[in-house]
Amino acid sequence: MAYDRYVAICHPLHYTALMTPQLCGLLVLVCWILSVLHALLHSLMVLRLSFCTHLEIPHFFCELNQVVQLACSDTFLNDLVVYFALVLLVTSPLTGILYSYSKIVSSIRAISSAQGKYKAFSTCASHLSMVSLLYSTGLGLGVYISSAAAHSSQSTSTASVIYTVVTPMLYPFIFSLRNKDVKGALKSIFGGKT
Repeated sequence: MAYDRYVAICHPLHYTALMTPQLCGLLVLVCWILSVLHALLHSLMVLRLSFCTHLEIPHFFCELNQVVQLACSDTFLNDLVVYFALVLLVTSPLTGILYSYSKIVSSIRAISSAQGKYKAFSTCASHLSMVSLLYSTGLGLGVYISSAAAHSSQSTSTASVIYTVVTPMLYPFIFSLRNKDVKGALKSIFGGKT
C-alpha cells in the first residue's frame, strides 16, 4: 500500500501505467509466499523440539511463543530464529514505508495549494492510521514476544487478543472513513450536519 500511495501522489499521471493488475497480483503473491514460508520455517523449527506430556496452552489459539515456552528441550535455536525473523519482517516493510512516505512528504511540500495538500494527505491518512496502529501494538507487544521473561497468563492472553483480534477488526473501519456514507453517518451520530 505504501508503494500504491507513493505512485498515486508522486507520479499521478503514470498511476495506471505503473500500478497494473499484474503488478498488484505479483505484490499479493509475494506477500502470500513470504507468509507461507515464514509459517513453514517456524513449524519446522517446532518439530525439532520435544515436549512433556499433559501440557495446556492457556490461549484461544496456539501461539508460537507459547508452544516454544512449553518445550522440554533446548529452545535457543528457536528463539534465535524467532528474533531474526521478527527483525527481518518488521524492519524490511518499515524501511519501505518510511522511504515511500519521505518521497510523498517531499512531493506534498511541493504542492502550492492548501486544498491540493489536504487531498494528497487524505489519500495517505487511512494507510498511515493502519500502519501506526499495527506498529504501535507490535511495539507494545515487544515485551510479550520475549520468551526469556516470565509473563502471567492473563496479560499474555490480553495482549494476544488485542494484536490478533482487535487490531485487524479496526482495519475495515479505518479504511471506510473515506467513504462519504460513513462520514455522513458519523456526522449525524456525533451531532454534525450531514
